[in-house]
Amino acid sequence: MSPTLQQLMDAPAPASQWVLEQDCQDSGLSEAVVRQSMLERIGEMRRSIERGLASAAPSTTGMVGWNAKGLWDAPDRLNAPLMRRVQAYAMAVNEENARMGRIVAAPTAGSAGTIPGALIGVADHLQIPDEQLVMPMVLAAGVGQAISRQMFISGAAGGCQAEIGSSAAMAAAAVTELLGGTPRACVHAASLALMNTIGLVCDPVGGYVEVPCVSRNAFFAVHAVSAAQLALAQLESFIPPDEVVTAMAQVGRMMPLQLRETAEGGLAQTPTGLRVTAEMESRR
Repeated sequence: MSPTLQQLMDAPAPASQWVLEQDCQDSGLSEAVVRQSMLERIGEMRRSIERGLASAAPSTTGMVGWNAKGLWDAPDRLNAPLMRRVQAYAMAVNEENARMGRIVAAPTAGSAGTIPGALIGVADHLQIPDEQLVMPMVLAAGVGQAISRQMFISGAAGGCQAEIGSSAAMAAAAVTELLGGTPRACVHAASLALMNTIGLVCDPVGGYVEVPCVSRNAFFAVHAVSAAQLALAQLESFIPPDEVVTAMAQVGRMMPLQLRETAEGGLAQTPTGLRVTAEMESRR
């Protein structure tokens, strides 16, 4: 059963426990099995981060591959270690994806860096062990299910708002619960993250989830952490969370096909985007 955001908000604390119980009822799995499965996914996320931070090898297209390592090795001129960590982790995962490495698609490969960037980035910054990330990850899954009630979580279905917007919402809720937020705060964090992505188009150059996808994950991982910070300070979305999801889905359905992962609009149709696409086609 896919919950609504209102159901998550009304759940007894922590909201993740309600999601876990619902999932176990639906799947027939025990809580221990689900928890162990989630811990293994977190471990896989961490390994993709470590590989991504260590490698500057280009992707198959040559458009990305060195961004995460470049940021990680550069001086922190803003003296903002949390932001740098979150951005680098997010890009590390997406560059691993672009190199056809092993990642956890949460919820999709193109947005795979947002949740580990935000959640593991914050956890490492605060020295929180992976075992404490399991239940926030369960909540993230519940938020993703709630959003998917109204719109497929993919750029092809509803633009990048539906893809990275959803991943940012999931990450924001997870970070909020990790830091002690109530179910209401977690859901409002998700809503704040999602409402500020509405209208974002999906325009990958050449159809590859590399440009702007790698840097976009870095930006929206920070976006998720920002939403969590607002919600933990008891700021809330003025529009009720489920109405935000409805609005996102409506915008997604109105979005022209050219702006939904077809590489027929936006950055993909810039002179440089077209030139790179032609070069890639000639190499096939």
